[in-house]
Formats: sequence, structure tokens, C-alpha cells
Amino acid sequence: MAAVAAVRGAAHGHGESGGGRGGGFLGPRVPAEVEAMARAVQDMGKETFRRLLRVTVNALEGKDCKESVKLIAESTNLSEEQLAFLISGMYTLLREALRLPLSTFKQEVFKEDLKELRIPEDFIVDFSSIVFGNRRPASEGTALIQGSRLPSVQDFRWRVDVAISTSSLARALQPSILMMLKLSDGTAHRFEVPVAKFQELRYNVALILKEMNDLEKRSVLKIQD
Repeated sequence: MAAVAAVRGAAHGHGESGGGRGGGFLGPRVPAEVEAMARAVQDMGKETFRRLLRVTVNALEGKDCKESVKLIAESTNLSEEQLAFLISGMYTLLREALRLPLSTFKQEVFKEDLKELRIPEDFIVDFSSIVFGNRRPASEGTALIQGSRLPSVQDFRWRVDVAISTSSLARALQPSILMMLKLSDGTAHRFEVPVAKFQELRYNVALILKEMNDLEKRSVLKIQD
């Protein structure tokens, strides 16, 4: 379903930024899915909102929410597309809030940010109960794990190749580096890098390492005993 796919996209940080704002836990620009969700819930009933919120929390905790989304779609007049951006917006909002430690993130600040989005007061209370209430530990741990769950490199292979026959005379007999990455999610990516670009990459990496080394040598960054 599109709603489930949207949650998966939000889990990997998908979605373009919407309108600008001065700051807040969502950053200088509110994600587009959060803005769309905030507009949609303004005319939504409390029961429907809470059902969607429960589905979102289950998704944050890694539970399968397909059947729950299907039941909501069958019992409301919301289309699958509407459910998609509603759940995706709630997911992104809660994920970003749960990443912040309670020692520095205050409930009053969270509520003010949601008021700026014009989310109804009753719904702000419900969001706050998730972020600052008893269900925070389970949601928090899963949200942090899912937010940083990116495929890792399992295998890397390369070889130098020379194109003998090519439609471009400029590339004929020019060496290039063929690289193949195998990731932990089972996917493989193969790409070609011209030697000149590889040398440029190698130079920039060496430059960054040198700058990092220079920074570490500065006394202001050293840990004093």
C-alpha cells in the first residue's frame, strides 16, 4: 500500500523540505510531509487521528501496520493517498522529536513548534504524550535505529580497464577504473570512474585527512587531564 511505502520512505529520510521557518526541532525547513499532515489534521476527528497515531507509533516500533492501515481506509472516507501523507508526516514528526534527548528538549518547546504548524491543541497533547510519556523508551530506541539504518559495504572490488572500441574517440584507449560495491542489503552497484576523476577524488580525500590531522594537533581541541 502507498501508506506503508510512505512510512518506509520517511524512515530513510525521504521527502523534500517545505516552507521556511526560524528553527525548532524539525530544523530550519519543515519537511513537506509534515506540513501536509499538519494541514490535513485541522479538520479531522479525534478518533480518526488517534487511530492514525497508534499506527504511526507501531511503525516506529518496527511492527507491521498493513492491516491497521487497511482497516482505517475501509472505515473512513480517507483515500490511500491521504493516508500515505498523514502517516508519513506523523512518522517524520515523531522520529525527529524522539531523536532529541529529554535533558535538552523541553515539552513546552515541542508544543510551541506544533502550534506554529497550526495543529489542533488536542492533537498536540496526543503527540506530546508519545514523545514525553510512558511510551517514549520503546519508540525512541526504534526510531533512532531506523533513522540510521543504512546499508553497509560488504565487498568492494575494482580493476583497471581500457576501452578499445568505443563510440567516443576521446575515450578510445583511455584507462578507467571499474568498481563494484556489494551492500549488506544484497544490492550491488557497478560504476566506472575515469582515472583523472579518481586522482581528483584521491587528492581531495588526502586533503581532508590532512585538515583533520591539523585540527587534532590544535591544543584547543585536545582533552585536558
